[in-house]
Amino acid sequence: MKIAIIDYEVGNLANVYNAWKRLGADVRITREPAVIRDADMIELPGVGAIRDAMANLQKFDLIPLLEEQVKSGKFFMGVCLGMQALFETDYEGGTYQGLGFLPGEIVPFHTRLKVPHMGWNELEFRGAPWLQKGLPAHPYAYFVHSYLKAPADTPDVLAVADYGQPVPAICGKDNVLGFQCHPEKSGRVGAQLLQNVLDYAAKKG
Repeated sequence: MKIAIIDYEVGNLANVYNAWKRLGADVRITREPAVIRDADMIELPGVGAIRDAMANLQKFDLIPLLEEQVKSGKFFMGVCLGMQALFETDYEGGTYQGLGFLPGEIVPFHTRLKVPHMGWNELEFRGAPWLQKGLPAHPYAYFVHSYLKAPADTPDVLAVADYGQPVPAICGKDNVLGFQCHPEKSGRVGAQLLQNVLDYAAKKG
């Protein structure tokens, strides 16, 4: 499985790269169109602000390429800020247009708990049995974020966590999948989630 990790200068790429390598994937960190088109799967990582993320995707002329690849049916995965960029509108420090690969908005927390939501939290799956393979009924994953996808009760929400309100932790539809949690920082649970993604993406391909 060839995986292209998009390098758009927002995020810790080393952890993402190493997580896939431990599973034996053929992984490249790149923004070269030829490498991205040749990949079997694309991951958009990211840590930071959506303003910078979308600006850098535009700066490197990656948005039309990513749209092309998603429309072609290639499996596309976003993590943390990369997941938030998958949606239509983001209200982090303003109003920003996302990639629109999934329906919904990214909004601030409305909870009395401390924000950002940081640390380990329990996942409750709402669908996608393939994603739950080899996992306990309520596994724990690692989070660090100050905004979340809304609404939290749509069919594309595949798993939620509870942080004073339902937090969409994994979202997906067709060939697009987003993790608000960090599989690459979630130990054995994260490794199993990534292995399940590899197996599913291989079947979809």
